[in-house]
Amino acid sequence: MITVVGTGTGAAPAELLAGAELVVGGRRHLDAAAVPADAERVVLGPLAPALDIIERHRDKGSRVVVLASGDPGFFGIVRVLAERFGSGALDVRPGVSSVAAAFARVGVPWDDAVVVSAHGRDLRTAVNACRARPKVAVLTGPGAGPAELGAALAAGGGKEGGRATAGASGPVAQFPAPLKRVLLVASALGTEDERVERVTPAEAAGRDWGTAVSVVLCLDERRAIGAVRTVAGAAVAPPGWALAEGEFAHRDSMITKFEVRALALARLGPRLGDLVWDVGAGSGSVAVECARLGAAVVAVEKAPDGVERIRANAAAHGVDVQVVHGSAPDALAELDDPDAVFVGGGGRELPEIVAACARRARRSVVVAMAALDRVPAVRAALTGAGLDCEGVLLQSSRLAPLPGDVTRLAATNPVFLLWGVRNPVYREGVAQ
Repeated sequence: MITVVGTGTGAAPAELLAGAELVVGGRRHLDAAAVPADAERVVLGPLAPALDIIERHRDKGSRVVVLASGDPGFFGIVRVLAERFGSGALDVRPGVSSVAAAFARVGVPWDDAVVVSAHGRDLRTAVNACRARPKVAVLTGPGAGPAELGAALAAGGGKEGGRATAGASGPVAQFPAPLKRVLLVASALGTEDERVERVTPAEAAGRDWGTAVSVVLCLDERRAIGAVRTVAGAAVAPPGWALAEGEFAHRDSMITKFEVRALALARLGPRLGDLVWDVGAGSGSVAVECARLGAAVVAVEKAPDGVERIRANAAAHGVDVQVVHGSAPDALAELDDPDAVFVGGGGRELPEIVAACARRARRSVVVAMAALDRVPAVRAALTGAGLDCEGVLLQSSRLAPLPGDVTRLAATNPVFLLWGVRNPVYREGVAQ
């Protein structure tokens, strides 16, 4: 057996090291542990050489101990060891994870928190999770620490959020203020240098945090405590989706009908860590539904009353949607690249808007339109940007009551739904 010891926020218990012939771990773990004098010590750096040494000792029947931070089964070394040696070869002794310790330090429950690792991973997933959820713990790493996270959040969903972008005829887009978030930066947990500092994203962006940061808590303090839960985790799917039109405030039935919205959501595939644009958002029904499913969402709407309606619908459903007041495609220029885009409405500029979205989307673009005449141009815009395009005409008839306790079928207006999916070869080759 390989004994994997999570040190929690302290040192490994001496009894777990007794008789060990090989002890593997980070330098600070080895220095703090009661490693037997005759044991071989291996400082973890690149994993492959350490795994080879572990295998050689196992073949000889040696007792092997691996030291790790916190709970080694939580974004830790247990995954790598299980892949190499099998789960049955591991005797895991978990400690308190850095996430649990950080939440404990600030007295906040975390059964409803999202936990995301930015250590050796793309920071954008962590940023989008922080935009979408009120309670997120981010495990940091080189180049993905509090400063980088704070800078991205301070931008308010755009590259240069919180300002007007000017076009030839004056301002074309007003970007929203950053979301109300506070960062609690927990550094060097379990050491004499431990500290937890409360900063705004902008303050975090202007600091040099060094290398001792363990975890960053990103909180909407208005919703940090929350209701009592029976299921842990904030990524649990919400009750119902493709909600009825009556669940949203809208003007003169100008809203994406739930039948259309159901297929659009299926093709968008919004999930935690994604960024979705809802362009020509109208009531914001698609934006709100994407946010309910875990994505960070930016809604672009040119009508002032539409902007307020989107904000009201987002608030009514308890989600965060960043709203840009402006006209596409100009209003899209300063936004971060999305994973998926929904385009609704649109006039003669629709093909141009779709083309702009298709060039930027990492995964997919979905377009809803009523006019048959625009289908060829929209399809060409999707395929011209390297997306594989499909589409349907959606026609539905709903049950409706008639006098005399009978029922008829009431037809809804037909809608064309086209979607383009990123061709990976194109994305990795020509587009990049």
